[in-house]
Formats: sequence, C-alpha cells, structure tokens
Amino acid sequence: MILVSACLLGINCKYNGKNNENPRLIKLLEEKGFLPVCPEELGGLTTPRLPAEIQGGEGKDVLDGRAKVINVEGEDVTEQFIRGAEETVKLAKNMDVHFAVLKARSPSCGAGDIYDGSFSGRLTKGEGVTTALLKKHGIEVYTEESISEKI
Repeated sequence: MILVSACLLGINCKYNGKNNENPRLIKLLEEKGFLPVCPEELGGLTTPRLPAEIQGGEGKDVLDGRAKVINVEGEDVTEQFIRGAEETVKLAKNMDVHFAVLKARSPSCGAGDIYDGSFSGRLTKGEGVTTALLKKHGIEVYTEESISEKI
C-alpha cells in the first residue's frame, strides 16, 4: 500500500481549496494500491485555510517542540499539524503502508525542501511535520518530483 497526498490525486484539499493534481503520478499509481490522505485536514484544519509555514526549524523540530507552524496571519497551528501527522501515521500502520508520495515543499508533506517560514516563497532544506513523523516510524517518503526513483 502506498500513502499519497490527496491533493496530488485531484482532491480539493489544498489550503486554497484547490488541488495539485499530478497526471503523471496518477498514471504511475494506476495499478497499485494507494491511500489518499490530507494530514492538515486530518489534524482538524478546514479547506480552504490560511497558508502556513514552519518557523524556527523543520518538521522534526516541530515534533520536538523547538519550532512552530504559523499561518500567514500569525496564528499558531502547530497542534493541528502534529495531530494530522499522528493520524496519518496511524493510518499508515493500519493499512501496512510501504512508502509515501507526498506534496513537495508543504509544511506537512515536504521532503527535502520546505518554505522558510517568511511567506516570501524562499525555500530551505528540511521536511514537513508529517514527513518527519512518517520517517521516524520507518516509512520512506518521496515527493511527486522524486517518486520516479522508487516506482
């Protein structure tokens, strides 16, 4: 079973109410078992919602209490991001997920690069909160940009 960011499959769960449908990824997954998830919705955030970025570190720092997830209006949404990551890991374990394909650069799902917390569009090395927790539990994480390495 493969865990996949729901927005990549065309589900309108992105912060702005839209999606990041990726036809190439959908084609790659056609004959494989997959489970769509949106960690931010699983954490209790609504769609649409204000954009959020990690400030003070990356996903593992959020999990360790050294960084926070803040939305563009300054509201702390760390708790919802952690809850969403925990719920995603529960699903992954219950469904015997082998690896995940998550949305690049997302504060939940990013792997390799995330936005730097300044809401300026600048990237920094790091991972999202859900990616960090999945990896902590031994689940490999790829993005829609790197998945061709695996499939």
